[in-house]
Amino acid sequence: MGLSRRTILAALGASAVAGSAGCGEEAGDPNAEKINFGYIGDWNGTSLLAVAQKQGLWAKHGLDASIKVFTNGPLQVQALQTGDLDYGYIGPGAFWLPASGQAKIIAINTIGAADRVIAQPGITSVAGLRGRKVGVPEGTSGDMILTLALQKAGLTNADVERVPLDASTLVSAFASKQIDAAGFWYPAIATIKKTIPDLVELAKNDDFTDTVAFPNAFVAGNAVPAARTAKVVAVLREANDYRATHRDAAIAATAELLKLKVEDVTADAANSRTLTTAELDAATKDGTIAKWLTGMGDYFVGAGKLPQQADPASYYLGDVYTGAA
Repeated sequence: MGLSRRTILAALGASAVAGSAGCGEEAGDPNAEKINFGYIGDWNGTSLLAVAQKQGLWAKHGLDASIKVFTNGPLQVQALQTGDLDYGYIGPGAFWLPASGQAKIIAINTIGAADRVIAQPGITSVAGLRGRKVGVPEGTSGDMILTLALQKAGLTNADVERVPLDASTLVSAFASKQIDAAGFWYPAIATIKKTIPDLVELAKNDDFTDTVAFPNAFVAGNAVPAARTAKVVAVLREANDYRATHRDAAIAATAELLKLKVEDVTADAANSRTLTTAELDAATKDGTIAKWLTGMGDYFVGAGKLPQQADPASYYLGDVYTGAA
């Protein structure tokens, strides 16, 4: 992916898009195992880590976690490969990275519904994007929703002028009308709406539920010891159970970590479907998650991200997830 170690290290301290920023470190037993964990500054990417930190779950499981914010999943996978991170969080658009052997999925998080293809006022259809400048953070769920929307409209990425942009740059580029449209996501779109309230939403995740799911997940570096990952998964499971039964408290913890208003995080949380740990266990054991991953693999092969379909068992550590019960 061509990113230098210097770029990755700079990203470790980068602010999340739309003014969301935060990092934390839970001080615990000096003998606790230290880990570096990446995240994205929104509800999906932050809530379980916020709960784990607030509820003291890292220390409970013998871990000392330093968490660092990133603007996207691909940067975190790069950091996993260089050893700057042990664990991270990715959206569905980056699932091709573990599928191609660059990381391992250790836990499915939520099913996202925050992605949109948005356009400047006056553009009323995806077909109307032909020949126009469309911004997209490459290798993200924004990339994925754009490609799917174009396919549904009988177009390809070659029919538009794709403009690769990182998330924060895309916000300003759209707001200043330097681009005509974008494959992007909430809550960042809400920031754009403050400048362009009449922007048009041309496509959303729910338009494609018959063919592909949009799960997001936590990932580990390939070299991370299995015993350490088992501890991390135990934390994520416990945090997930807490989030499912204490949603308001989880939202408050996330808002505190990200230094956002509770109402903003509440609105963001509405754009995803939370699964209980029991549901994730069942979906792992009955093959549902494998079907999700296979469907996404088909998409990534068709989009040119993967040379061929990969067996989900080669990159989703389902046995580790259910074994941490």
